[in-house]
Amino acid sequence: MQITNQIHFRNLKGDLFGGLTAAVVALPMALAFGIASGAGAAAGLWGAVLVGFFAALFGGTPSLISEPTGPMTVIVTAVIAELIARDPDKGLAMAFTVVMMAGIFQILFGLLRLGKYITMLPYNVISGFMTGIGVILIFLQIGPFLGQPTPAGGVLGVLRSFPTLLENLSPWETGLGIITLVILFLYPRAWKKFAPPQLVALLVGTLIALFFLQNVEIRTIATIGEIKPGLPNFQVPTFTMEELRLMFVNAIVLAIIGCIDCLLTCLVSDSLTRTEHKSNKELIGQGVANLITGLCGGIAGSGATTATVVSIQAGGRTALAGIFRALVLLIVVLWAAPLTAGIPLAVLAAIVLKVGINIIDWSFLQRVHKISWKAAGIVYSVVLLTVFVDLMVAVGVGVFIANILTIERLDELQSHSVKAITDDDDQIMLTDSEKQVLDLANGRVLLFHLSGPMIFGVAKAISREHNAISNYDVLIMDLGEVPVLGVTSSLAIENAIQEAVDLGREVIVVGAAGKVKNRLEKLGIAGLIPGDHWMGDRLTALQAGLAFVREKQGYPSERLPQLGENPTVEVDLG
Repeated sequence: MQITNQIHFRNLKGDLFGGLTAAVVALPMALAFGIASGAGAAAGLWGAVLVGFFAALFGGTPSLISEPTGPMTVIVTAVIAELIARDPDKGLAMAFTVVMMAGIFQILFGLLRLGKYITMLPYNVISGFMTGIGVILIFLQIGPFLGQPTPAGGVLGVLRSFPTLLENLSPWETGLGIITLVILFLYPRAWKKFAPPQLVALLVGTLIALFFLQNVEIRTIATIGEIKPGLPNFQVPTFTMEELRLMFVNAIVLAIIGCIDCLLTCLVSDSLTRTEHKSNKELIGQGVANLITGLCGGIAGSGATTATVVSIQAGGRTALAGIFRALVLLIVVLWAAPLTAGIPLAVLAAIVLKVGINIIDWSFLQRVHKISWKAAGIVYSVVLLTVFVDLMVAVGVGVFIANILTIERLDELQSHSVKAITDDDDQIMLTDSEKQVLDLANGRVLLFHLSGPMIFGVAKAISREHNAISNYDVLIMDLGEVPVLGVTSSLAIENAIQEAVDLGREVIVVGAAGKVKNRLEKLGIAGLIPGDHWMGDRLTALQAGLAFVREKQGYPSERLPQLGENPTVEVDLG
């Protein structure tokens, strides 16, 4: 595996423009997410710089732009709040340690080549999950938007405190937030090529506060405050044994959410650039980026859809765009950070609130009821669990329910592929010769035909079909059209064969090959059936079955077809 992204200068102009444009978009978002997380504006800026630089350098998606995102900020916010509540002195340091641990987990996910599995989630689960994150972002910004601190307790805390927030709202700061939202919602599309709406809203809101609200005596406008320029403070990994389990779980949650968020953005990048990302390498790059970010006191990040799309539209195609974007932001952090001191928190809250609104999957929510009420139920269940319980519980429950419903549908379809017949009734496509042999058996040969993947839910159908017919002399288990045989279905087949053997009936297995035969042999079924009863051709098996029936009925042995000779039907007819 190549350690770093391939960096070339064939698209230098496009990458420089893409990186610069992405940096302009990233600046207000980094400040807003840093403040929203509780780690501070500087942590947001350093997260944007370090995640962006190292993910571009080591990742597997050249056009991807990485930075703090809405989903990651929601997790980091919860982690910081919980750890500071448990240990006010070491809580923030432990939160940065969680970011480092999450980076290590992401590296492990990449090394274990789990990238292709992480995004194999039903869309209704992803939609509900992202919608829930959007709702959380909106609720967490209501306090700052109204000019007050965010109440403790997450969404429930905001709901409980909502009457108090409205009663004590600051009209000036709320007015700044409303102006910011108006700009973001009504910003002309044609202007976006010259300046991103987030930056324009940030500048307008800040200028109004500086020039028109300086003499407001009712209440001082809350602002970011001074950001000390210079290099970040190194964060020593910090933990206590009491909180280690909680940190471990939070790190896994942060890592998984980051992987899902990033790889979904990678798919967007692929569609825009007509390329294909390397998911496992991207996870390693994201892990390295978050590990270094945590060490330097930045908040975690992942692939950012908005910044990626803006960069690509401006000409960015290679990792050079992401690297240049990070360098531009680095200049801001090192030399221009004091200029951000007067930015009102209400303006940043409005920017994040708009991000939350954009994250909500409005398009799918409007259509999901037309698709299926079960799908709608999954979406809204995941939304509620995400908002009021836990993100990973929401994803886990959503995936579980979606998979159960999918398996139910597959079982229903596959159950029709389990056929047990004793005569020609058109349930199975048989050749004329096979039909003749089956008719001659006069109901004494049970042809048990399976087709398609035999997943665990089909076991019930196997048992049901087998038990429906009890009066036969020969059981022919036809597995010629079975590509995959699950353990549960294998055991159901074993039970059917064992029952037939116990009743003294002949058993022939036809068509079992490769992994299917290997699975049956490992279960010990080979010990129940003689070697010459394993056949590769259904007609041969049917003729052999007819021979067993006639032998039991007392036909002269010289008139019986011999096993392995592949006799014709005419021989059996005599």
